[in-house]
Amino acid sequence: MAQKLRLCVVAVLAVALMSLSLAQGHTEEDLVEDIMGDEMDVEDDLDLGVAGDEEEEEEAEKEAEPAAPVIPKVTYKPPEPMGEHFFAESFDRGTLDSWVLSKAKKEDIDEDIAKYDGKWSVEDMKDSKLPGDKGLVLKSRAKHHAISAQLLRPFIFDTKPLILQYEVNFQTGIDCGGAYIKLLTQSPDLDLDQFVDKTPYTIMFGPDKCGEDYKLHFIFRHKNPKTGEYEEKHAKKPDADLRTYYTDKKTHLYTLVLNPDNSFEVLVDQTVVNSGNLLTDMTPAVNPAAEIEDPDDRKPDDWDEMPKIQDPDAVKPEDWDEDAPAQIPDEGAVKPDGWLDDELDYISDPEAIKPEDWDEDMDGEWEAPQVPNPACETAPGCGTWQRPNIDNPNYKGKWKPAMIDNPNYQGVWKPRKVANPDFFEDLHPFRMSPFSAVGLELWSMSSDIFFDNFFITNERSTADRWATDGWGLKKAAEGAAEPGLATQMLTAAEERPWLWVVYVLTVALPLVLIIVFCCTGKKSPDAAEYKKTDEPQPDVKEEEEEEEEVVRKEEQKSTQGWSSSCHFSLAADKKSDAEDSPAEKGEEEEEQDENDASAETLEDDVLRRSPRTRRVRKD
Repeated sequence: MAQKLRLCVVAVLAVALMSLSLAQGHTEEDLVEDIMGDEMDVEDDLDLGVAGDEEEEEEAEKEAEPAAPVIPKVTYKPPEPMGEHFFAESFDRGTLDSWVLSKAKKEDIDEDIAKYDGKWSVEDMKDSKLPGDKGLVLKSRAKHHAISAQLLRPFIFDTKPLILQYEVNFQTGIDCGGAYIKLLTQSPDLDLDQFVDKTPYTIMFGPDKCGEDYKLHFIFRHKNPKTGEYEEKHAKKPDADLRTYYTDKKTHLYTLVLNPDNSFEVLVDQTVVNSGNLLTDMTPAVNPAAEIEDPDDRKPDDWDEMPKIQDPDAVKPEDWDEDAPAQIPDEGAVKPDGWLDDELDYISDPEAIKPEDWDEDMDGEWEAPQVPNPACETAPGCGTWQRPNIDNPNYKGKWKPAMIDNPNYQGVWKPRKVANPDFFEDLHPFRMSPFSAVGLELWSMSSDIFFDNFFITNERSTADRWATDGWGLKKAAEGAAEPGLATQMLTAAEERPWLWVVYVLTVALPLVLIIVFCCTGKKSPDAAEYKKTDEPQPDVKEEEEEEEEVVRKEEQKSTQGWSSSCHFSLAADKKSDAEDSPAEKGEEEEEQDENDASAETLEDDVLRRSPRTRRVRKD
């Protein structure tokens, strides 16, 4: 029993230690090393002590006394573009020297809101975990914003992919507004000072939200090779749930990858949330249908589209009564005893008093409000009693002829197909119009939208390196500053109170099971317990020996009786055989010897297999 109690205590302690270890979570240093490795510049606050002997003494004292885990400090280092790229902007210079603010006005809109007068600023994030990491911030609410910048050189769609990526943080959440980017089409008429919503673009990409509609746009403008006109092509809606990216107030990395084989990928935080092909996964389709319905085709007047018609040979039965009501009074009903015919269900409230300011000329004659009649509370009913209605068994309703298949049915008419005069086939929609600038043209009901680390390249490895040096460092710092698992669980439980039930069951159920299986069970008498009292202890060994002796004697008796019966039958057979054939006496004697030996062997087998030879369990 004592051993079981010890095991129970050890198990409970193990569960408690495991819960504490889970609650502690990862330290900030582990998160930083997991994401950034040796590329990160981490300064330990402990290394900033006094140099020389004093520093050695302090370190010796700290080694002698256990100290709390030190939170590492992540030092921001601006990302530097490496490899071929067309645009790279981290805003760490703290200025907008390379950007152009639009001075234009939107057309077909009220003068008060037509101007692009929304404010932009370069500053740190509000709750920045990386001091010195600056970005472009949209500062105004309910304003039109437009800002753009030239690329180092135009991007031409040829044999290399396009990789576009940038970071967004909705610092105060987002109610209704966008954070998408436009790649402005190269043109001699492109004037960034007059950048508006109608400025031609090649690609529009990025997050957008209004109400509960969470979008992640990927739109490109396709040029019709026959007419030269442009048409917007929209990618299919992502299957992933995008809500978290708009509500968690964290920095997210948005990436678009376009490949020369017409495939595309949309990634958030380097995880694919949408993918497809420009030829098959865009709406409307890049290539129109080869055939269309003839716009001049007309349905013939005698075309019959009715699959069923009324049977012209059907006749209404003579006993069909269309005037019979659906319900009739129940003739078998009887008025309940105690029914108050002279009482009304509702009467005027006898306690009601006409208000003093009641003006009958203005308000009319005053009447007391109606209240339930107290006399009807105990009675089965009040007022004039009427028989209840029941379904009429003779009711058939209005007669209609039965429906039969239409022998003249021709099917649903459709216009005939003709060749599409506007048909074309573009098998390389990746070869879009070159672009030479990037721009943000936004309207938002939320302010303080943070943009950072814009990057355009045609090398995937170069984009990944830029993302690691920029967004990866942010993610490491944000992850290091996140609360432990216990704090996160408490926060989640405050938002969803039902989680408390899950927590209690998760902790209590294992403890209950451990106590039930470890601390309960049948007690067996122990010699130590007998020694604690003066009660006589039973002679267990003597009782066992007596039981074994009785079993042994019974086995011997049964074996002897079986053996004697076997010998008697063998002897009788032997005598009869000798009388029948004296010449075969020698052979019979040999057979008798063999039978005796087999009988002895059989006796041994019976004794060995007898259930009585098995030892009796002591308990």
